[in-house]
Amino acid sequence: MGAVSRGPKSRYIIPMKHPHGVTGHWQGGWDEAALRSWVTSLRSRLEAPGVTLGLLFTTPQFFEHAAELLEIVRVYGRVPLLVGCSSHALVVDTREYVPGGAAAPGLTLGLYALPGAKMVARHFGSSEMEAAEAVERNHPGSASAYWHQAAGLGPSASRGWLTFANPFGWDGEAWMRHWNRAYPGQPCVGGLATGNWQEQEAQVYLNGQVFDAGTVVVGFGGDVALEPVVSQGCTPIGQPWTITKAERNFIHQIGNQPAYKVLVDTFNGLTAEEQGRAQGNVFVGFASSEYHEEYRRGDFLVRNLLGADPRAGVLAVGAQPRPGQTIQFQRRDAAAATEDLGCQLTRTRERLAGRTVYGGFLGICGGRGEKLFRVPNHDAGLVQEQLGPLPLTGCFCAGEIGPVGALNFLHGYTATLGLFTKV
Repeated sequence: MGAVSRGPKSRYIIPMKHPHGVTGHWQGGWDEAALRSWVTSLRSRLEAPGVTLGLLFTTPQFFEHAAELLEIVRVYGRVPLLVGCSSHALVVDTREYVPGGAAAPGLTLGLYALPGAKMVARHFGSSEMEAAEAVERNHPGSASAYWHQAAGLGPSASRGWLTFANPFGWDGEAWMRHWNRAYPGQPCVGGLATGNWQEQEAQVYLNGQVFDAGTVVVGFGGDVALEPVVSQGCTPIGQPWTITKAERNFIHQIGNQPAYKVLVDTFNGLTAEEQGRAQGNVFVGFASSEYHEEYRRGDFLVRNLLGADPRAGVLAVGAQPRPGQTIQFQRRDAAAATEDLGCQLTRTRERLAGRTVYGGFLGICGGRGEKLFRVPNHDAGLVQEQLGPLPLTGCFCAGEIGPVGALNFLHGYTATLGLFTKV
C-alpha cells in the first residue's frame, strides 16, 4: 500500500494501482484546494486513457459541500459518469474505514476504465413510481415498458444494474418488484445510503446532482457486465423441508408437522457446539427455485425468524411464505458469515476464470464489520484475498441489494459485491 504524504498526518491515501482502475481514500474534511490536488493526483495514476465510471462515497461531514465536491471530482478527475452515496463507514480496496477506527472515514473515490462499455444512468423518485403505478392500473402489464423507456436501456441490452438508494421516503421493496418484472434475470447490486439518522438525512449522487430521496441506477451494457456476489452470512442447518400450511407471514406446518416442532427438532439434532452457536442466531431460508436437485449455499433467501408460538406450533417470519415452498433453517454468526463469503467468492473466482475483472463495488451491512468479526477489514480483505488485486470502492449500507436466484432483493446482514467484468 502506497501513500501520498502531506506531512506527518497525511489526509489522503492512495492504496492500489490497477490497469483499469485507481482508488483513493481521503481522510480529512472539506478543503477545496487540497481536494482538487488530490483528485488530480489520483486521476494521473490511471494507466488507461479515459475514465468510464466514477464511484464516490462520502460521510455526512461533506453534506454541506456535496455539490461542490461532485464538481471537483468531475472536472479534475475528468469523469463522464459519477455516482455514489453517503455512508457512515467506507470501503476502499483492502480497508474498511469506520468511525472510531485508526483513520477517519472521510471519503473514497474509484475511477474505472471499462473498455467497450455502454453505460446509462438515471435517478428515479416518487414521481416515476407514481407514473409507473398509473400506467399499470390503466394498462396492466405495461409498467415494464415504462421503466425501459425511463431507464434508457432495454432488457436485451442490459448486463446488470448498480443502484444506490436513499432509505428515507423511498419504498425500495415496491420499486424492486417493478424492476424485477422490467428486467427479469438481470442482477441489481447496491445498497441503501446512510447518514444522519436523527435528522433522517442521507444523500445519493448522480453526476453533479445531489438527491435526498429516491434511487440512482447505472445500467451496464456493451462489452461490460455486472457480476453479482451475494453473501447473506448464513450456513444451513438441518435439512430442507416443504411448507405445507402458511398464511400471511405465519408458517403453520412444515412437512405436515407443526412448524415449531420442526424448528425444535432441527435445533436438537445439532451437536452441543452447534447448538451454542445457533442460540439466538437462527434464521429461515426460502428456496429461490423449486427445481434444484440439491440445494447449496446461495440457493436460499434468508429472512428473520420473528417469533414462535409453542402451543399453536406456529412460526412468524419476515417474509410471505407459501405452501409448497422449500424452507431450510439457517445459522448466522461470525463463523458462518466468514464461511459463506469465502464460499461465494471461491465459486465466483472459478466461474470468472479467464475473464477480465476491471474493478468492483462492495456494500457491507452496518451489522457486520469489526463488531461482528472482532477483526478489522474482514469482508474487504477476504474479497482481495480471493479475487484481488482489485480496485474496490464501497460503503456500509442500511440494507444491501443483490440477487438470489433470478430475482433481486433487499437484504440485511449481507455483503454484496458487484464486479465490473469483460463479457
